[in-house]
Amino acid sequence: MDDLHDLPSALPVEPLTVAAGQAACVALDVSANAATAAGLVRRAAAQGSDLLVLPELFLTGYELPGIVAAPATYALSPEDPRLDVLATACAETGTAVVVGAPAVDGGSGGLRISAFVFGRDGRFVVRYDKQHVTPGERAAGFTAGARGCTVSLDGWRLGLGICWDSGFPEHARAAALDGAHAYLVGAMFGRGGGERQLGTVFPARALDNTSYVVLANHSGPSGSYDGCGRSGVWGPDGMLLAEAGTEDPGLAVARLEPDVLARARAEDPVLVDPSLSAPVRARSSADV
Repeated sequence: MDDLHDLPSALPVEPLTVAAGQAACVALDVSANAATAAGLVRRAAAQGSDLLVLPELFLTGYELPGIVAAPATYALSPEDPRLDVLATACAETGTAVVVGAPAVDGGSGGLRISAFVFGRDGRFVVRYDKQHVTPGERAAGFTAGARGCTVSLDGWRLGLGICWDSGFPEHARAAALDGAHAYLVGAMFGRGGGERQLGTVFPARALDNTSYVVLANHSGPSGSYDGCGRSGVWGPDGMLLAEAGTEDPGLAVARLEPDVLARARAEDPVLVDPSLSAPVRARSSADV
């Protein structure tokens, strides 16, 4: 990955092809899931992708009790040799990856739900820790991350999110105000209510911020959920550009276009409205 822009408002120059991947996980089998992730990297690269996004906790599955019971085994570091196969796939294809994994905070020792980013050369770039941890995840023993994260690839600034983060409009907006051109989310949305939720939230986050949005969702059972798939990419106008449906394994591949992004932001300047930097004003209330 290249260096972050000095000017967050700068727009990219060249297109970027991004894939959202989905596949069934093997519960608490890091080696098997890393091999699956590596296979998806190679499939994405064969379709011209520069970057692959994978679901929340993909390297272990959404297996909260098992992770908490044995953090020494399942709370991963980027140097874990079980991830070598994934790093090798990135290096051999020149494709970057964002993949969900449990981790331990170095300061507090608390468990985190994280996303690891590996660059085109297979080297670890950065870890993002989920900021909006669900009540169930807190009860299981996971703690929230303290900082957002934006990475840069080929001139595109990419804000990272994990599942419930996307339900808070402020999270994607913070990424956009940091200059992000796209919002990348790994998630676990189940069948039924999860399908309705993702069909509403992700086009909204795209429209909120005139940004591309990429969702990688689980497909198939993992932990207490049955992932509904439907990994996809939305344009800065909120329109769905690609969807993996229920394929397992599956990819949704889309080309992010600088001119489309520039036109959307010129026509709907939500990120330059003066109210974004204005102080919060007092509000009055009244009963009717």
